[in-house]
Amino acid sequence: MTLTKFHGIIPAFYACYDDQGNISESRTHALCDYLFEKGVQGVYVGGSSGECIYQSLDERKAVLSYVASNLKGKMTLIAHVGAPSTRDSIELAKHAATLGYDALSAIPPIYFKLPDSAVYKYWSEIMEATPLSFIIYNIPQTTGYTLTPSLFEKLLANKKVIGVKNSSMPTMDIERFKRVGGKDVVVFNGPDEQYVAGRIMGADAGIGGTYAVMPELFLQANEFVKAGKFEEAGQIQSDINDIIIALCSLKGAMYAGIKEILKLRGVNIGSVRAPLEAVAAEDAGPIADIMKLIDQAIERYCG
Repeated sequence: MTLTKFHGIIPAFYACYDDQGNISESRTHALCDYLFEKGVQGVYVGGSSGECIYQSLDERKAVLSYVASNLKGKMTLIAHVGAPSTRDSIELAKHAATLGYDALSAIPPIYFKLPDSAVYKYWSEIMEATPLSFIIYNIPQTTGYTLTPSLFEKLLANKKVIGVKNSSMPTMDIERFKRVGGKDVVVFNGPDEQYVAGRIMGADAGIGGTYAVMPELFLQANEFVKAGKFEEAGQIQSDINDIIIALCSLKGAMYAGIKEILKLRGVNIGSVRAPLEAVAAEDAGPIADIMKLIDQAIERYCG
C-alpha cells in the first residue's frame, strides 16, 4: 500500500439520522454522494464527528457498512473503531476489515486513567485482530490521554502502524511525531483551526470535523500549501477560523449547526443525538450568516 492514498483532505464523516433520530441508510448515502462530488480524497468514519460514543455497536457497524457500500473503490476509507472496551473495538475492527476499509484508527481507552502499558496493549490488540493498517488517534482534550513521542516510537515497531491523527493543539506535537516517524509515516493534522500551520510543521494530510461543511476551502488550502503559496494559505485559514468560531458560538452543538447548513445545501442528514443539543430557534439567523461566510470564501478563493 502506498501512503500517498492517505494524503489530502479527508473529512470526518457525520452521523446521519432520520427524523426519529435513528441511523439512516439513505441519508448516509446522500452524504457519501455529496462528498464524492466535492472531490475529497477520503473519509474518516465513526469518529467524534460521527457521534460514535452515543451509538450502539450495531449502529456503528451499520454506518461502516453503508459508507463502504457507497464509497469503496472511490476514495480512501478509514474506520474509527475506538470503543470503551477492547472487545468492542476488535469487533468493529473485524467488521471494517470484511467491508474492505483501507485502514483502522482508534482513540485511546476513555474514562479510566490507564498507564501507557494498558494503552499500548489496547492499540496492539486491535492491530492484531485484522491485517489492516492502523492510524493512532491522539486527542488528549477529550480522552484525557496524551500520546508521547516515546510511546509512538514503540508502537511504530508494529509495521501495521502507518500514521497518527494528531488532534492536540500544539503544532509542535505534529513536528515531533513526524520527526519520529519520518517519511514512512503519515501524520494527519487534526485541529481544523491550524490546518495550514500543521501542514507547514510536517503534517502530510488532514482529517477534520468541519471539512465536510466547507470542503472547497480545505481543498484549496491544501493546494496553496502544496504550491508554497503560504500567504494565500494563511488568508484562507483565517477565513476558515472565522467560520469555525461562529459555528462554536451557536446555542446548539457545532455539529447541529453544520447539519443545518448541509440541509440548506440540499443534504438532509438529520440532527444530532442527545446529549448533544440541537440548534435552537435563535440559531437560524447566525446559521444563515455562517453559510454566507462560507459562500463568500468559496467565491474569493475558489471562484
